[in-house]
Amino acid sequence: MTDTSEVGSQLRLDLLREALPYIKRFKGKTFVVKFSGKVTEDRDRLISLCEELALLQQVGIRVCVVHGGGKQLSELAKKLGIEQTIIEGRRVTDDDTLEMAKMIFAGKINTDILAALRHRGVHAVGLSGIDGNIVHAERRPPKEVVDRMTGESAQVDFGHVGDIIEIDSSLLTVLLDHGYLPVVSSLGADAEGRVFNINADTVAAEIAVQLQAEKLVLLSDIDGIYLRAGEPDTKLSRLAAAEAEELIKSGSATGGMIPKLQSIIEPLRRGVKSAHIINGNSRNSLLAEVFTDQGTGTMISA
Repeated sequence: MTDTSEVGSQLRLDLLREALPYIKRFKGKTFVVKFSGKVTEDRDRLISLCEELALLQQVGIRVCVVHGGGKQLSELAKKLGIEQTIIEGRRVTDDDTLEMAKMIFAGKINTDILAALRHRGVHAVGLSGIDGNIVHAERRPPKEVVDRMTGESAQVDFGHVGDIIEIDSSLLTVLLDHGYLPVVSSLGADAEGRVFNINADTVAAEIAVQLQAEKLVLLSDIDGIYLRAGEPDTKLSRLAAAEAEELIKSGSATGGMIPKLQSIIEPLRRGVKSAHIINGNSRNSLLAEVFTDQGTGTMISA
């Protein structure tokens, strides 16, 4: 009769063997990992996730983290009685919402991630897109939005929401070259110093392009992309960028998944090798996606 501890030991060794070619392949490569606000709200989960990042760094992978914090921003707005409007997955950012975004993104969430990384011995540096002129943006002009239910269109002013003009990755490159892990919040500014709230998926995608990243990893609260919501057997493990475009055109992708897919397709066209959508709330999901053949989420290849 085989001892269960021996079986467990053999399983772990088999996993190491499976991981070895991936470790060799990705050593010296750059991964951009985007945290959602939901991933960062539970401290134990955040510490566990930062342990996975520490492991990536230990095997020679250069990691840059980008985060937003929409969930925490909504919660703070609710506590303060400040009404929020979200259209097509994008937040309308008025004066009060911008002030809250500064506090939540560049303050609380950034510091929480840094503390969790320090707990795992990682030398991390907290930044916003304003530091080092990383994210140069301009105010988004009013946009015509079509109501999917009624078919009616209306002009929407998104307020202090920015569109990225340029990413200056020189500061990030200096930090990565010296063994630091940058943690960037999704704020940007224009040449006059006006601050903008920018979608974190978009910031992560543009940074991934400028850093010539091997992988762009979006940590979400879902296990990947599904053809039909709520039906686990319709999850797509792998697809090409052209297939992702077709999901949008056919209407299979809906709601917040549309801007997420759009933010993935463009960087794949511009040099990023692959993008991944995985569940950041599942233990070891990042390691399994990177170092095993099966993975855990959805991989979209160029």
